[in-house]
Amino acid sequence: MVEGGFHRADKTEFTECFRTTWQTPYILRLAFTAGIGGLLFGYDTGVISGALLYIREDFDSVGKKTWLQEMIVSMAVGAAIVGAAIGAWMNDSLGRRKSILTADILFFVGAMVMAAAPAPWVIVIGRVFVGLGVGMASMTAPLYISEASPARIRGALVGMNGLLITFGQFLSYLINLGFTQVPGTWRWMLGVAGIPPLVQFFLMLSLPESPRWLYRMNKKEEAREILEKIYPQEEVEKEMNLLKASIETEEAVEADIGNNLITKLRSAMGNVVVRRALCAGIAVQVVQQFVGINTVMYYSPSIMQLAGYASKVVALGLSLVTAGLNCVGTVISMCFVDRYGRRKMMILSLICIIIGLVSLSTVFYTSAKNAPGINNFDSTHFAPNGTCSAYASVPSTSSWNCMDCLKLQCGYCASEGDQFQPGACLANEKAIGNTCRGSNRVWYDKGCPSKLGFLAVVLLGLYIIVYSPGMGTVPWIVNAEIYPLKYRGFGGGMAAMANWTSNLIVSMTFLSLTEALGSWATFLLYAGCSFIGLIVIFLVVPETKGLPLEEIENELRRGFKPFGRKSENN
Repeated sequence: MVEGGFHRADKTEFTECFRTTWQTPYILRLAFTAGIGGLLFGYDTGVISGALLYIREDFDSVGKKTWLQEMIVSMAVGAAIVGAAIGAWMNDSLGRRKSILTADILFFVGAMVMAAAPAPWVIVIGRVFVGLGVGMASMTAPLYISEASPARIRGALVGMNGLLITFGQFLSYLINLGFTQVPGTWRWMLGVAGIPPLVQFFLMLSLPESPRWLYRMNKKEEAREILEKIYPQEEVEKEMNLLKASIETEEAVEADIGNNLITKLRSAMGNVVVRRALCAGIAVQVVQQFVGINTVMYYSPSIMQLAGYASKVVALGLSLVTAGLNCVGTVISMCFVDRYGRRKMMILSLICIIIGLVSLSTVFYTSAKNAPGINNFDSTHFAPNGTCSAYASVPSTSSWNCMDCLKLQCGYCASEGDQFQPGACLANEKAIGNTCRGSNRVWYDKGCPSKLGFLAVVLLGLYIIVYSPGMGTVPWIVNAEIYPLKYRGFGGGMAAMANWTSNLIVSMTFLSLTEALGSWATFLLYAGCSFIGLIVIFLVVPETKGLPLEEIENELRRGFKPFGRKSENN
């Protein structure tokens, strides 16, 4: 999981969660209904990866313009940044429940607009609506669950929201695969996303507002009524007193550091502890994205095609494996994240990520150098006007291979019978591609036949497995622990904004980088970013596992020294 955050919970909390929700099903109903927002978050960020394969096929402009593909994918990420800001305002001003209902409307409208889109620019508009919903859901769903859950099982229920995000991504790949043979393919893939928000919308109508928000709005009796449904009668008064104390503390903090971004930022920058905490918190979030994880989540089927799997169905099937591994990795991390130090987990994860990315780069480089050659006769006589103009204009193409052909925006028709023998470099047109397939040959326009394709898939899976328990979850835990209490909301928000912005940069540039540098160089570039991130984390991020807030503050005040004194918890 990446953007949605992570709340750790131990085995005891999960056991208690099962017991409590069995006795009070109303709690599970609250958490599961709000958790649909996490499912939608995951589905809408994952579904575009498979849909894009078929959108490229239906709209020539999308297939030929890399920037347009990147815009379709990343526009949701950009809108999510705005949606998160709107969600933060709505949560405080209008309540958590209305924020979720608004997000559902945005999800539904976005899904319908994309499903009916007559042109690529309409898909982009639909992605904007969906992105706004994703941003609001990422802010509101875990907040509502946290405030409407008993404290003793809060971690497990919020953790369920995180699990639903990765399950939503897995589900999107599964549904993509299911619609590959259905007329309309990508329209169904994107349109199905309109069903869960409808379900959540009507379920939320029967659920109450967050008791914490009601209490803060001075609706204390309404807050008490909800708490009576969640807690045993003897605990209600205690929870009311805790709500009162918590809100009084929150109001005191606002009076101390201000309640708008400028005053909070000025106050934070004047405090050496907060300044260093922000440096560490933002660093881990930026590094999390620049290891390239969301290139896999947003472009996984495209990466499979680059690895040599021309079939869309095969590419989607293999992508389903990577999405499943991401889901499994999240479950593993929830079970083991508290056993080892945060800093140690991130450093170990980054070392393995670097090894994985360098290995992937080597596989793609070897595949490119050993790509099948070009059969000149086949290229010039395959079909009337079928020869690629870029190929025909080059004086000597004797040293060309499939990869040289694709670099000039041509298509490659593999040799009949043995796709590793020299094939034809042809015009990259839909009709030519169909003619190639009609001759029982395989048509390539994104990658070349490769004997190392399966190895690339295995390395991609290993990359995800080593990412999830370390860089996938720990940055969110560090940001939950490293800030002084009164700056925790501000620091976490700034770090989350850095995460979304980095996500946008990566998703906006991946296809352009593979086109300009090649797949192998792009993965090597991410390995370089990971190496820089490893150095930064080693130098500026202290260990926070098991340390009281006061000790973390003292560590930051002294200035963290990676080669100096070490905590017992390291």
